[in-house]
Amino acid sequence: MNAAANGAVVIGLDLGGTKIAAALFAADGTVRARHSRPTPAREGAAAVLDALAEAAAEVDPDRLATAVGVAAAGVVDPRTGVVTSATESIRDWAGTALGAGLAERTGLPVACDNDVRATAGPELSALPGCHGSLLFAAVGTGVGGALAVDGRMLHGGSGIAGHLGHLPSPEAAGLACTCGATGHLEVIASGPGITAHYERLTGTSVDRLETVATRAARGDEAAVRAVTTGAAAAGRVLGGLANALGPDRVVVGGGVPRIGALYGDALAAAFAAELMAPLRGLVPVPPLFGHDAAVMGAAALTATLPLHHPGALR
Repeated sequence: MNAAANGAVVIGLDLGGTKIAAALFAADGTVRARHSRPTPAREGAAAVLDALAEAAAEVDPDRLATAVGVAAAGVVDPRTGVVTSATESIRDWAGTALGAGLAERTGLPVACDNDVRATAGPELSALPGCHGSLLFAAVGTGVGGALAVDGRMLHGGSGIAGHLGHLPSPEAAGLACTCGATGHLEVIASGPGITAHYERLTGTSVDRLETVATRAARGDEAAVRAVTTGAAAAGRVLGGLANALGPDRVVVGGGVPRIGALYGDALAAAFAAELMAPLRGLVPVPPLFGHDAAVMGAAALTATLPLHHPGALR
């Protein structure tokens, strides 16, 4: 995927709860410069917008870029450029005018979207032809996702399309979700969800998912159960979605799948068990693109989504 899909020099920004990554893409899509810095998440939205603008300036000191694309944590509506919902991993992030605020600070037009949808963009572009369909899941501290049908990424009302972690899951019945509801996939299939399940099974606390994975590899029955339950819950939800959407490709990324084959095998088995006959043979696969996927996808937003221009806040 050519990040500078409009043939211009553009900046891609990836905003996470702990780190901001920036890259300057030449007109042919090659990376000319990179920069990263901590996200000032506890300092509030204005400080985060300032840090994004500073990261953009670091990769483009000669002011060659014609636009900025930003992939951001939270629910982002690319049409309005507003963060419509977010956790407190970035303080007071919900309600932020991301597009207009960053345009004001950089002096450049800005396109913005949710970080998972932006990361899924290169995966969609890699499908043969121009009408591919994609189901993309990112399983980490939460469960995010992206849905593309017939070559078009779905955004939905308020930019909420693709939030797979808030689909109901039988394995999570009765468990409170961060969104305020109960029984959602995220509370059983995310890294913290698997860790919490292990703690419920054993009555002992653990520091992180990797500890559970290590114990599972050593044969700890409760650890194996926690990992495979979370994986199967994710696989079952993805299989049901595949029946509804008919994707050409199903991608499962994020930190949780990297804990090993126990997780991946359980997810794949549960996924396969849900599929209708025409989809049998479809298997979840890891992402094609590495650490550059988010900034690459962010830069490409400048050619596909509405641009928010300087002066809108005046």
